[in-house]
Amino acid sequence: QVQLVESGGGLVQPGGSLRLSCAASRLTFSRYDMSWYRQAPGKERELVARITSTGGSTNYADSVKGRFTISRDNAKNTVYLQMNSLKPEDTAVYYCNGDWAVANLKFWGQGTQVTVSS
Repeated sequence: QVQLVESGGGLVQPGGSLRLSCAASRLTFSRYDMSWYRQAPGKERELVARITSTGGSTNYADSVKGRFTISRDNAKNTVYLQMNSLKPEDTAVYYCNGDWAVANLKFWGQGTQVTVSS
């Protein structure tokens, strides 16, 4: 079955950086738009960043623009989220999502915890 496995989360001080990775298996990765979502306690899951299947286009939530960068390596079936200048309000569980709209296929990872605190 399809697997999306996130890694790279952890505890970091405000102003610090983390890089999340999401490794995909058992799917044709290059066909999928990939996204990172996050969900903080008591809040709904929200889109953080998205990258198209070829990597030619990206978009970001206003709250992370200029601080986060999404990228992908189709040869490694992996999508990344570089997070800089982290703030306490970035604390959440971060989820990887793969979406092949034409085939109506969507998959989620299990999530990785990011905690920004001094």
